[in-house]
Order: sequence, then C-alpha cells, then structure tokens
Amino acid sequence: MLFASTVINYIDRQTLSALAPFLKEEYHWTNSDYAMLVIAFRIAYAIGQTVFGRVVDRVGTRLGLTVAVTAYSVFAMLTCFASGLRTFALFRFLLGLGESVNWPAATKAVAEWFPKHERGWAVALFDSGSSIGGAIAPALVIWLYATFGGWRPAFIITGTLGLIWVLIWRRVYYSPENHPRISDAEREMILADRRADPTVAGTDPGTPPSLGELLRLRQTWGTLIARAFTDPVWYFIADWFMIFLVAKGFKPANTLIAFWIPFIAADLGNFAGGGVSSWLIRRGWSVGRARKTVVVFGGIGMLALIPAIYLSSLFAIAIFFGFATFAYAAFSTMALVLPSDLYQSRTVATVSGMCGTAAGILTIGSTFLIGWASDRYSFAPILIASSIVPFIGAILVLLLVRNTAESGGGIVRRI
Repeated sequence: MLFASTVINYIDRQTLSALAPFLKEEYHWTNSDYAMLVIAFRIAYAIGQTVFGRVVDRVGTRLGLTVAVTAYSVFAMLTCFASGLRTFALFRFLLGLGESVNWPAATKAVAEWFPKHERGWAVALFDSGSSIGGAIAPALVIWLYATFGGWRPAFIITGTLGLIWVLIWRRVYYSPENHPRISDAEREMILADRRADPTVAGTDPGTPPSLGELLRLRQTWGTLIARAFTDPVWYFIADWFMIFLVAKGFKPANTLIAFWIPFIAADLGNFAGGGVSSWLIRRGWSVGRARKTVVVFGGIGMLALIPAIYLSSLFAIAIFFGFATFAYAAFSTMALVLPSDLYQSRTVATVSGMCGTAAGILTIGSTFLIGWASDRYSFAPILIASSIVPFIGAILVLLLVRNTAESGGGIVRRI
C-alpha cells in the first residue's frame, strides 16, 4: 500500500512535468516561469513535511495518510480549472501540501512494522514507487493528452487514482497494536523488537523530544544533509529531464523510451541500496557501517551526470543519467531509512519531516537557479553542481552520523 501511494503521489506531481512542453507553448512560459510553478509546489512541500510529520506522529499513520491522499487527489483534479501561471501555481502549492505527508508517514509505518535488518528493504520498496510513478507518468499523461486532445482530462483522471487508493487503505492498514488480522504471536514479535531497543528505557513513549533537542544532535544534522544534498538532484531530473532533452534537440514524443531509463534505474537503485545494506547487517555488520557503505557508493556514482554534458546521443545521455539515478536511489534509500534507524517510532515522522523540509528548502533554491541558468546559459553548470553536491553530502554523512555520548541516552539510538 505504501508503494502504491508513492506511485500515485508521483504520477500526480509528474503530470505537470509531462505536459510542460505543451503548456509552455500554449501559455508562452519561459523556463523561469515554469520554475515558479515548481517552486510553488516545493514551498508547500517543504513546509508540510515538518508540520505534518509532527501531526502524523500524534494522529497516527492510518488517519494521516487517509486525509493527505484524499486532499492531494482532489487538488490534482482541481488543476484542470487552471487558466494561467497564477492559478497553476495555486493548485501546485495545494498539491505540495497534501503530498508532503507521504514520506514522513511511510517512514513511520516502516518503523512500526519492521525490525532494523528489514527496514532497508521496506524503505526501498515504498520509495521505488517514486521512480515507477515517474516512469509511468510521461507515457500515461501524453497518451491522455493525445486521446482527449487537451491537457485538462489528464489532471482529472490521474487525480482519481488516489481516491481509489484511500478506499483500499482504510480497509487494510492498521498499526501492529490494533491490526485485526494478525495473530497474537505476530503482534508480540513486532512489539518485542521495539522493547529490545535500549533507548526506550527511562523515556516517556508519549512525549516526543522537542525540535530543539533533536537539532542539538549531530546525527540529526547528518540525516538532514543526507536528504538535503541529494533530493534536489532527483527533483531536477524528475521536473526538468524532458525540458533538458528538448533543449538538446529531441522531440517529446520521440523520447519516451529513453526517458524511462533514469526512472527504471532509480527503481533498481532503491532495491540495490536497501538489499545490500540489509545483507551486510545480516552478515554481522553494524547498521551504521552498512548504511554508510551504500552512501559512499551513491555519492561517487552521482558524479556520472557530468559526462552527460558532452553527449549528443539520446540513449547515451539516458544511460549516464540512469547510472546517476541508480546511485542516487541507493543513497536516497539510506537517507530515508536513517530516521527509523536512529530514532524511536514516536519521533520518526518528525525527523523524516524535518529532513524533507531541509531538502525542500534547497530544492526551492536550486529550482530557481535551474530556471535562471538554463534561460541565460545552459544546463552544463546545473549538471556539474548536481554531481558535486551529493558527493560532498556523502562525506558529511560519514562525519556526522556516528555513535556519540548521546547515543543510547533516550533520544537517539546507537547504530
């Protein structure tokens, strides 16, 4: 269900990206105008992850995702009434608020249901929905555009997917404590893993630590950087790859197969990152060492964007982007699982939301710079920065995410 919600989440947000070449022509938008629409979404997304992550920690995953998916599905459908840059920006802002709940809530669900040696796989599975959704959206949306002869039906049809998901979610998902279809033995096994956590001792499970307490921990900053230095690169590819290909001289209708390559590669990277780290843990590696091994690979692998600057072959460009997104997704899976590794369930959605907000702030800034640089220069400086920043992020994660005197003291776990 978490995988499906992530697929739908990305289809809804990528509808605009897939339609961007047609909308830019119809409304005479520049790249800077389009960047403003992306920024409207990112501002709401950045605000929402911390605010609603805190809310999800209080109301629970089941109710939190029910409200969020219903809301963003409605907002996606309402986009069909947009008539210009301002109304598009308004609906993108509202969509960003609703969609911001998905990752904090999904990460919290993983912490509730899975032991530490399985969390990498679980996060890889739900996060792979982003690349699957990103791959499906262009083909689906362009087909809807061609079938109905316009862009408005695409927003209505893709928006209905989330409403169908909510009906199923309400029937099948409960927390382990309240799930009516698991045995007492299964319930006890899940809850025993939580009780075995030494950080539980001496703390009140009903009172999450304050944001100030969390920000005083170096592990929190390492977790924030893991997302903040990588997510902007993914959103650059997700939001701008079609425009980048058009700038290279390719037509949207002729790029669909190549367009899928980075997204399929990202899907494989999710499972590779989660699978390798889980395998290393089962072989006796510490959680921290296993996670950071994948982080190092991801930081180095994302340097593959630089050669794409000099390529003119569609499939060569797609392959280098694909290797970079494979590395990104492996890194990203570790960034997403770190809150559940380091913090108790009562804090996971809060920390995950803070990470999303940090990533959102940098994504907003980078989106503005992408629009500005691509209008005035080219995509070359953008690709160079998109390679170097995650590499620096990987180094900082190695330095910050480690056991300290605070580890095991009640807020942050030892890894």
